[in-house]
Amino acid sequence: MKPAAFEYHAPVDPEETVALLARLGDEAKVLAGGQSLVPMLALRLAAFGHLVDLRRVKGLPGIEHRGGVVRIGATTTQAAVERSDVVRDAAPLLARATPLIGHFQIRSRGTVGGSLAHADAAAEYPAVALTLDARLETLSPRGRRTVPADRFFTGTWSTDLAEDELLTAVALPVWHRPRGFAVAEFARRSGDFALAGATVAVGLGPDRRIDRCAIAVFGLGPVPCRARAAERELIGREPTTEAAGDIADLAVSGLDSVPADLHGSAGYRKRVGAAMVARAWRHAVREAVHD
Repeated sequence: MKPAAFEYHAPVDPEETVALLARLGDEAKVLAGGQSLVPMLALRLAAFGHLVDLRRVKGLPGIEHRGGVVRIGATTTQAAVERSDVVRDAAPLLARATPLIGHFQIRSRGTVGGSLAHADAAAEYPAVALTLDARLETLSPRGRRTVPADRFFTGTWSTDLAEDELLTAVALPVWHRPRGFAVAEFARRSGDFALAGATVAVGLGPDRRIDRCAIAVFGLGPVPCRARAAERELIGREPTTEAAGDIADLAVSGLDSVPADLHGSAGYRKRVGAAMVARAWRHAVREAVHD
């Protein structure tokens, strides 16, 4: 099939872009990498009167590490993240999640901002942003603002962005060492969206006990979810893999919006999610202990 007719716009700077979005209102849709939007348009699962292409907008791509933060511009491709030594050294969790996104052809076009703004509940980048306490930078005709990741994702394919607001970058705080990171997910085939997944980050204090911990699950609800109760239980403990099963059970115990479909029941997804938490926890703890 072919998409419904639309008018194409190619602004060249962020201010022009948000002015265009403000003028066009809900008839406009931002086009970043297009790896999710274009298939939806082609299948006529979505239709918009105007597409605003970000490819020519200056200042949106780029990766920099400064002041204890890794800042990644919204139109930076996933392939660029995958190749980046800066990301690999300062934000390892993002580096490890990136190869799990589709196939390399998709990552060569898909963008960081596109994935975050699309807010698919089974996507890796929203879970990574939530785990690392990322801050999302935006621009609108009213000015700039910063939104914490735990307030950015509001529902399935839904975010805190206003109609005239553009996601410009994501800022990821760098964790102190020793630290460990891991991502684990289960998909029926390589490149498919995950049925369930988990991201884990562990930081150790001077006494080699856990002084910082973040566990997030994705594919188990309308938005990625932090396992706050499990995190609180782990602070101050010795880093060990022995209790991985108990940690995993606690991490998924409070989930009440787990989807059920032809790929699996809600109970099945929760069991898979718990297994992914346990797997990621073991890897992250081992890395932190040896860091």
